[in-house]
Amino acid sequence: MPIREYVAVDPKNACRHCKDGFEEVEAIEAPAIATCPRCGGQVRRQLSAPSVGASHSGLHDRAKNAGFTTYKKLGSGEYEKKY
Repeated sequence: MPIREYVAVDPKNACRHCKDGFEEVEAIEAPAIATCPRCGGQVRRQLSAPSVGASHSGLHDRAKNAGFTTYKKLGSGEYEKKY
């Protein structure tokens, strides 16, 4: 389930929870919530970047052991074979 971010529509009339923004774990098909769960003030959903990082699961080691080839980009159109 994705984590959705919400922030107060009017920060001047908001509690600390929605003024600073908060996160909710929701189903993908769930509609956006319209009010703060603490103060009842109006909130709106914010767009946020997904958290994508390096693989810590050993993906590259498993790919190498399975016989896949990986290349590292050196420059414009130049690649070096890693394994």
